[in-house]
Amino acid sequence: MSSSPESKRPVRFLLVEDDEDHADLIQRAMRENRVANELAHVADGESAIAYLQREGEYASATRPDVILLDLKLPRLDGHEVLKKIKANPDLTSIPVVMLTTSAAEVDKAQAYSLHVNSYVVKPIDFDCFNDIVQNLNFYWAVVNEAV
Repeated sequence: MSSSPESKRPVRFLLVEDDEDHADLIQRAMRENRVANELAHVADGESAIAYLQREGEYASATRPDVILLDLKLPRLDGHEVLKKIKANPDLTSIPVVMLTTSAAEVDKAQAYSLHVNSYVVKPIDFDCFNDIVQNLNFYWAVVNEAV
């Protein structure tokens, strides 16, 4: 099986997470995984939209291949960010993984109605959390066939 040069490129993740401890855990778990990737981080919903639209300080931002989106964010919550992403023809094809502490059915239902690609509840246990992030990284960086 041959690989195109494009398939060798690291997957670019955008992490939208306001909890610095969670962001650090996610960044560390991705580094520990032996799959090459790139990870950019913003801490609120408005910054996520600015990053994706390459506005202001994010004018030279690289388009992510996958967005890891927290639900409970300052300035613009995850559902609003998701709605804006999926309404924008330039962004709608980017897979969005809602990575949140909320297991509430209403939050999941709303996310899926807004066309989230995956909804993952962050476990409390550190080792489980680490495993989930490594599995997400492996899936999107190796298993998934991107366009």
